[in-house]
Amino acid sequence: MASAAANLGSSSLSLKRPGKKPNINCSLQTPSTLHFPKQSTTCTPASTTISTPTPTTKHPKLDTPSPVAPSPKQQQKQWNFLQSAAAMALDAVETALVSHERQHPLPKTADPRVQISGNFAPVPEQPVVLDLPVTGKIPDCIQGAYLRNGANPFHEPVAGHHFFDGDGMVHAVQFKKGSVSYSSRFTETNRLVQERGLGRSLFPKAIGELHGHSGIARLLLFYARGAFGIVDPSHGTGVANAGLVYFDGHLLAMSEDDLPYHVRVLPSGDLQTVGRYDFDGQLKTTMIAHPKVDPVSGELFALSYDVVQKPYLKYFRFSLDGKKSPDVEIPLDQPTMMHDFAITERFVVVPDQQVVFKLSEMIRGGSPVIYDKNKMARFGILDKNATDASNIRWIETPDCFCFHLWNAWEEPETDEVVVIGSCMTPPDSIFNECDESLKSVLSEIRLNLKTGKSTRRQILSEADQVNLEAGMVNRNLLGRKSRFAYLALAEPWPKVSGFAKVDLSTGEVHKYIYGDQKFGGEPLFLPRDPNSEREDDGYILAFVHDEKEWKSELQIVNAMNLKLEATVKLPSRVPYGFHGTFIGAKDLEKQA
Repeated sequence: MASAAANLGSSSLSLKRPGKKPNINCSLQTPSTLHFPKQSTTCTPASTTISTPTPTTKHPKLDTPSPVAPSPKQQQKQWNFLQSAAAMALDAVETALVSHERQHPLPKTADPRVQISGNFAPVPEQPVVLDLPVTGKIPDCIQGAYLRNGANPFHEPVAGHHFFDGDGMVHAVQFKKGSVSYSSRFTETNRLVQERGLGRSLFPKAIGELHGHSGIARLLLFYARGAFGIVDPSHGTGVANAGLVYFDGHLLAMSEDDLPYHVRVLPSGDLQTVGRYDFDGQLKTTMIAHPKVDPVSGELFALSYDVVQKPYLKYFRFSLDGKKSPDVEIPLDQPTMMHDFAITERFVVVPDQQVVFKLSEMIRGGSPVIYDKNKMARFGILDKNATDASNIRWIETPDCFCFHLWNAWEEPETDEVVVIGSCMTPPDSIFNECDESLKSVLSEIRLNLKTGKSTRRQILSEADQVNLEAGMVNRNLLGRKSRFAYLALAEPWPKVSGFAKVDLSTGEVHKYIYGDQKFGGEPLFLPRDPNSEREDDGYILAFVHDEKEWKSELQIVNAMNLKLEATVKLPSRVPYGFHGTFIGAKDLEKQA
């Protein structure tokens, strides 16, 4: 087994492939060799062994790091003879599989030389660093912690890897009593804890590896390892790398392939994974990465989708004190990609779009995530308090795929539900290689509840059109009519050169550019005062990386005039990532 593992490790560095060089139309840097940071095998203040983590509520010594996890050799010593023999045989099969895979060029959507190069590459954990240097003045109202999630693979890929496949890492900037601190920690998922203990990646990567016949082979290898007890998938296989939400005293890190993970922000500014969180035994299924907190009722609304068996989609909600409603099964003909959805005052808005899961495509050598041109895209309007889906109203929206929805609201005078989202074409370009350039068009979609018809308009003028992806509205107006949206300028795709403040009614757009060779990610809007009369009275927080100096910072921008208020210099590089949230100082004190 050791020799097989060594072969896998040593051959992973160059990822060289014979034959024609792949045609890479991507703005990412594409070096021929990946340089991975040396990751510590010491557990963060979350886990003491490599056994499956279980939820717990008692942590008497939160600021004390846990002991070092068992090394791969120590873990292997725990196996019996049958497990050791099976592990050796399965490793040999995987070595042969990797050798076969390398005879064929990877698509750029699964090529780690494309997906995790430049500042998309991973970093090691950063223990908390206090008293960071600040240029300018941090507004007095910013007290608490800004947190952002992202994909950060712990182990170097040996085969296909998509940016979305990386292990979850949360980056935290805490503002406390005039001082600013920074830390970054892996979310201690069941998957990460086991792979770190075994010294290599063994769980399949949903996008980068599970395509074609080799994807089927990898699934069979994983099931075989599970059957022999080499890995334990029974407590989840997700990476918790996409969304963050604070609800009922819990900061939850999420990806839609698993339950959320509870992460605690410590008084020191460091982070600690408490464990996989099932809402005290109430949540039995996965939860998508973008649940919605109603700013008025305080309730949490969520969806769960299944790619294998019916029901393919469920809706549920949690009361202010964390009590879960019964699942509402929403009938669908086929499993559908639903990364996001929307709420209004009375409804949930469910997108049933044209990017679907067809596992049978793997048998034919393709990807299981496909664009179904024959399917009619539609939105479902369901009462928030519904106990079943009998009254859901489906309204067709031809050729509409929104990976993210920024807001939605009701306009009773016209019997319409208005949905604001970025319509992406080609719809599956994030997952599958294509020659057509990606476009993400900010759009207003009107769903008429009386006529059952829809209309769609491009919010920006043709002259102002840019790719807008990742962002938000003022969260105090989620589900209510809002005037402004703050969205990442995804130019040159997939990098983010700044953000746009868009007037949703007029299409007027004001841009803030991070600087020469500076790129960032999702802009977070933080209201200055929830009772302010101005919707845009607040600040934009965003991580920014300088690709010339190879240094990272946090920029704080006045949302009303788009003037830079302050810059926090960070002690280590922050890779480009996904979604974030802000927890105020009072809520930090109330954490569970």
